Amino acid sequence: MRSNIYALDRYEADCLEIPEMAEKAARYNGLDENSTLRLRLLAEELVGLMPHLYIYGKGSFWIESEQKSYELHLQVTPFDKDEFDPDEVIAVSKSGKNAAAKGIIGKISIAIDNMISDLSEKNIEQTYGGAWSMGLDDEQSIWSLSGYKNGFEPDEVRNNYRTEWDELEKSIIAILSDDVIVGVKRGRISIIIKKQFD
Repeated sequence: MRSNIYALDRYEADCLEIPEMAEKAARYNGLDENSTLRLRLLAEELVGLMPHLYIYGKGSFWIESEQKSYELHLQVTPFDKDEFDPDEVIAVSKSGKNAAAKGIIGKISIAIDNMISDLSEKNIEQTYGGAWSMGLDDEQSIWSLSGYKNGFEPDEVRNNYRTEWDELEKSIIAILSDDVIVGVKRGRISIIIKKQFD
């Protein structure tokens, strides 16, 4: 099943609508109360990324499910070059403005910035006259929460990066989700939260 596509509009409205959509989808598909609450909480965590994504463009949200397997999708299509300053994006990721971003949501935001920055730099270099485009078919980047977690094996690594490991252990999105996948392909920013319920 795929839900209706919700067009991101205003942050205040989106904060209410997206968790409600997740809860309605869960109830429609007959998930129990505990699973319904978890899906709603994951949607609320996703909402936490949206102010950051509004820097880049307009987007949409939808839910895909098959039996008790769920995916929350958030996709943003960047503004065109007349509305979007690639130099500003590169500056954001390299200036350390995101260095203060805390927790897993902060890590995801930094991953997005770095992907957009990489695409921007590559496309600026490859395009005559400095015109900017993010539409190259072979441009793709991926970051996943599961891959990030796996980087803390073995225990020695966890001990050396105790602060980062503590963030993971306390993060709602890390605890409740099976995975979070962040990607940039053909100029679109995509975030997918995956959850398999029992």
